[in-house]
Amino acid sequence: MATQAPEAEAPAKSFTRMQDGKPEHWMVIAKEHQDHYKSDAPKRILKHLEDLGELTLGFGCDQLQHSLMTATLARRSGASDEEVVAALCHDIGKTMSVPNHGAIAAEILKPYVSDDLYNVIKYHQDFQGAYYYNYLGKSTTMREDHKDKSWYPLACKLVDEWDAPAFDPDFEVDSLESFEPEIMRVFGTPKMM
Repeated sequence: MATQAPEAEAPAKSFTRMQDGKPEHWMVIAKEHQDHYKSDAPKRILKHLEDLGELTLGFGCDQLQHSLMTATLARRSGASDEEVVAALCHDIGKTMSVPNHGAIAAEILKPYVSDDLYNVIKYHQDFQGAYYYNYLGKSTTMREDHKDKSWYPLACKLVDEWDAPAFDPDFEVDSLESFEPEIMRVFGTPKMM
């Protein structure tokens, strides 16, 4: 006969409302969350990136090819691991919602990247708008709203040098597997919990 786990080791069974949780329950739950951040996050990111391969959204290449090209350009320019991963994941939110994909991607990245990179990803669409917003009846100068921010130059680099030129279906991208070490380093070490 199996022994019953102590109440603190089975927090989901020991209370049914958050208000009833005890400190020892929350310590177990916090540990489970931390384990999830460190071990599951890289696998989930890879899965979401693979899912981008199902989306073309009217472009000449699918969104995985676009993301791989963006990250390949970042890597080849000497970007840091964190910048390469942000470039790779900048459109990952499109697996959930295209209109607010930048904010979704930024929130996914937030526990793992600097505040500057978080903002770069969150607002990258404002920077892209310089290239096409006029065709949609929107202002092409939205990036100027951020010109005094510490992350403005990095956002310009991400969009102008890595993202905007990354729609060539014939470009020889680095494979998704080749980015796994950077993904493991960045997503294996949360900066916040």
